[in-house]
Amino acid sequence: MTLPVIGFVGLGNMGLPMADRLCAAGYPLVVSDVAPGVAATFADGHPGTVAATGPADVADSDIVILMLPSSAVVEAVLGGTEAAAGLAEALRPGALVVDMGSSEPARTRALAARLAALDVRLVDAPVSGGVRGATAGTLAVMTGGAPEDLAEVAPLFAHLAGTVVHVGPVGAGHAAKALNNLVSAASVSVTVEALRVAEGFGIAPETMTEVLNGSSGRSNTSENKVVQFMTSGTFRSGFALQLMAKDVRIALDLARSLGCRTDVSDRVEQQWSAVAADVPPATDHTEMYRLVGGAR
Repeated sequence: MTLPVIGFVGLGNMGLPMADRLCAAGYPLVVSDVAPGVAATFADGHPGTVAATGPADVADSDIVILMLPSSAVVEAVLGGTEAAAGLAEALRPGALVVDMGSSEPARTRALAARLAALDVRLVDAPVSGGVRGATAGTLAVMTGGAPEDLAEVAPLFAHLAGTVVHVGPVGAGHAAKALNNLVSAASVSVTVEALRVAEGFGIAPETMTEVLNGSSGRSNTSENKVVQFMTSGTFRSGFALQLMAKDVRIALDLARSLGCRTDVSDRVEQQWSAVAADVPPATDHTEMYRLVGGAR
């Protein structure tokens, strides 16, 4: 069986291992990244992969995967909007675009409608699981779109993910991802504060983490972030603090548009937005351990 050609745009912390896994599975790839030399270097190390020199190269693909940081970047790459022409107008009729980054649900739905006018299909399939999950192929994927479109990309997800949940129509995947990261950010915030209070009272962070992991306070943060990235001082989970803050804002914007009450979430957004405004873009989100939670 001939495998479809995959256009893969965005070879960052997450995109690089994801593209690597698709190459290992035998898919022919056309790769693209805004950073000079990244696509060419990847192609050189992966036989059967081509580095795109422009939108036309990617447009010849059967399926285009976008692993980009925001709706604004997705729209800039695709074009096909009120702003400008771009990749979308070069795609073949019936082409399928898969937005696997963290975009804004309402903008995703609006973009899908505009792309449909060009006979281009769009599904959203954001991921959770970090760089380790991307490398191991154990990501959690939250999908939004028509069932027949998602069935078309299901074989690709089998090489990238441990779980795939069809959340609903286009945009629902991005909504679910933002809400998931809101919960994750809240968990990081309260865990960091609990560890600092414990330390102030004479309980070692490692001991308090052991308590959490053996008790009802256990969470993904306590199990997979504290020792691995926080107390060890490595701070290398592969997910930026500013991106987490962006996802929290997306979740709160969605909640407010629906008139939902967000007493706790409002405070989480305030904290993450304030910290994100004062750190470099490369700051890992686990650095919240050293940035907040200490004595006033």
